[in-house]
Amino acid sequence: QVQLVESGGGLVQAGGSLRLSCAFSGHSFSTYVMGWFRQAPGKERDFVAAISWSGSSTSYADSVKGRFTMSRDNFKNAVYLQMNSLKPEDTAVYYCAARPGVRLLNFPREYDYWGQGTQVTVSS
Repeated sequence: QVQLVESGGGLVQAGGSLRLSCAFSGHSFSTYVMGWFRQAPGKERDFVAAISWSGSSTSYADSVKGRFTMSRDNFKNAVYLQMNSLKPEDTAVYYCAARPGVRLLNFPREYDYWGQGTQVTVSS
């Protein structure tokens, strides 16, 4: 059974940076596409970024392009989300997700496994 555990969330001022991590266990990590999603109170879960199994391809939501960078380390079975120039509207619970295959998809229903989430709060 795949397990995902996020870490790295916290409180940061606008303009600051945070780096989220997601540890993967329970299966062959390098066969999974990984994604980051976020959910603000009262809102739907939204796509943030995705990365291919090799790390050579990435996809980002328009709202985070140029500010967020997703990466993975297939030796450490982990993915990361470097978040720079944070804005108050980035405040949300951030979730790591995994799906087997090769397509970088941005719909939550396409992902099979989810972490418990980590809170990111950006103050103005």
